[in-house]
Amino acid sequence: MTLFLPQRDGAGLRAYEPRAEPRGLAGTGPLTSRTVFSAAHVVADPCADVTPDGPAALDWDATLAFRHHLWSHGLGVAEAMDTAQRGMGLDWAGAAELIRRSGAEAKAVGGRIACGVGTDQLGPDAPADLAAIRRAYEEQLAVVEESGAQAILMASRALAAAASGPEDYLEVYGHLLRQAAEPVILHWLGPMFDPALDGYWGSADLDAATETFLEVITAHPDKVDGIKISLLDARREVELRRRLPAGVRCYTGDDFHYPELIAGDEQGFSHALLGIFDPLGPLAAQAVRVLDTGDTEGFRTLLDPTVALARHLFESPTRFYKTGVVFLAWLAGHQDHFAMVGGLQSARSLPHLAHAYRLADGLGLFPDPSLAEARMRSLLTVYGVPQ
Repeated sequence: MTLFLPQRDGAGLRAYEPRAEPRGLAGTGPLTSRTVFSAAHVVADPCADVTPDGPAALDWDATLAFRHHLWSHGLGVAEAMDTAQRGMGLDWAGAAELIRRSGAEAKAVGGRIACGVGTDQLGPDAPADLAAIRRAYEEQLAVVEESGAQAILMASRALAAAASGPEDYLEVYGHLLRQAAEPVILHWLGPMFDPALDGYWGSADLDAATETFLEVITAHPDKVDGIKISLLDARREVELRRRLPAGVRCYTGDDFHYPELIAGDEQGFSHALLGIFDPLGPLAAQAVRVLDTGDTEGFRTLLDPTVALARHLFESPTRFYKTGVVFLAWLAGHQDHFAMVGGLQSARSLPHLAHAYRLADGLGLFPDPSLAEARMRSLLTVYGVPQ
């Protein structure tokens, strides 16, 4: 049945004919040629009496069920990361509970999981010195290691505010890597995802910051499993991954250029740790299985058409991409509502969401297109858009 969707250019409504049948996606079991993590979103409890700036209330059954969905397709789960609204609605207490619960579920089914370690228990207002930042990192690292998950050392807003130069980053990260029980993933999150991280690694000059980042890695190659780069700059990622010590992986976090970076070139390739693989999970897994056979062209044929959706969801202000991710999870039937912790469902406009629906439907991402259509229609009705 025809939907009338609002246009982004203000040109009124446009008729759209939804897809009639779902896309056939098959395949289970591990992926072999690349290590692939999906950074997973959290499902809010819509009936909790909470405020946008209060502690998050989660629907634990739906949140954990989505992790099982990703594991069932052979993907790893990157837990308590930016996609889970870490620092944008999910505080450390909620993240710690999420890490413990997801770690237990992963252990029960043999799912791969890596969890974010940060300093967000320090709060956004009170300045912290380097000693307090180290202690905060240590507390979170202990929770992740106790859960049985791999640790992802995330960028710290507190460290960005407190550091006087590159030497402070070298000291803090060196301290943490020396005591980590197992090799970790280092995460460089750019200011497009979090403006408070501008100048990370001691300089707003990305070339200078890269040198400091590499100095941390080369000083502790046995404690660094890999790096996750989220700068939305494919050239810089390729140049950096070519300079990594042997055995240190590059996990792309580039939600604009992931097909080419994962496919790689004659000098190497990137693994993946991506927020866009939350809505793309089954399709992304199928594409990597094609790549596992050595068919790079087939991999690109499957994954290249998804880039338009990724660029739309992650358009500026990029940090609000989570709204589109949760919206698509609702349309796909992974949760029963479109509510988010912190009230972040309001962070994108109706025309933005309508375009996301049209792109996702065109890709065949919805297991039940009729359900997605009905839910899109209900949202339009709530907004007073005539159908």
